[in-house]
Amino acid sequence: MNKVVHNAYLGAMVVITVAITCYLACTGYTYYALPLEERFYHPRHHWFKPSGIHGQGLGVIGTFLIAFGVFIYIARKRYNFLERFIRLKYLLEFHIFLCTVGPIMILFHTAFKFGGIVSIAFWSMVAVVLSGILGRFIYNQIPRTIEGRALSLAELQAMKTDMAAVLEQQFEMDKADIDQVTLMLQFGGNGQKRQGISQVKKTLANMDLAKSHQKEILSMAKRELRLSKRISRLETMQRLFKYWHVVHMPFAIIMLVIVIIHVSVAWAMGYKWIF
Repeated sequence: MNKVVHNAYLGAMVVITVAITCYLACTGYTYYALPLEERFYHPRHHWFKPSGIHGQGLGVIGTFLIAFGVFIYIARKRYNFLERFIRLKYLLEFHIFLCTVGPIMILFHTAFKFGGIVSIAFWSMVAVVLSGILGRFIYNQIPRTIEGRALSLAELQAMKTDMAAVLEQQFEMDKADIDQVTLMLQFGGNGQKRQGISQVKKTLANMDLAKSHQKEILSMAKRELRLSKRISRLETMQRLFKYWHVVHMPFAIIMLVIVIIHVSVAWAMGYKWIF
């Protein structure tokens, strides 16, 4: 999947999520905007209430989307399910999409009425969604291969170029000029990337080098600074990702247990939707 297709893929999921939210909000606005004690008199109360065809349907479909999103992601991550057909990072994005649309549907299923054990499940779901967004951010900060596998520190360090050797052998620069460039790179690697690149550019401009060589060296310098930044944050992000699981998983388990109880009780009381 190239970058254009990937961006279109992400954009489509965002558009679908927004469209579903807007549709549900607009079609039921007159009902959801009423105080709880007045909703019984709404002409479509039987449709929008949590046990109604529409309301209960949203709960069923939303729960299915969450369960499917979790199942297919875990199956791919732990058991390499569909490994030949889809990369993990793309499936993660699909997992996030389903586990965003699902809770939105469940929110409308509740008709914005929270109470009892269901409220624990709902707020656990909110915590799971929010922590999932945070987890996605942390996940993006960890350098990965094109297949989505996290790169190790050794792999990242192996990707670095010996700039001094390249400048000497390929561009025949003298030691004083090489020292200037590498010094600016060290400056940029200490969290001052933009200033470091600017200094390298100025340093190269004062040297007797062809414009094409200056551009090539500047491109190499940018690549090295990007790698340096990745290396410096790798350990921190891996540690944060480990702590993130401590928060994300318990809320997900609490939500799952309460949802199972909720569905079981509803089924036992005869709320079987269209079945």
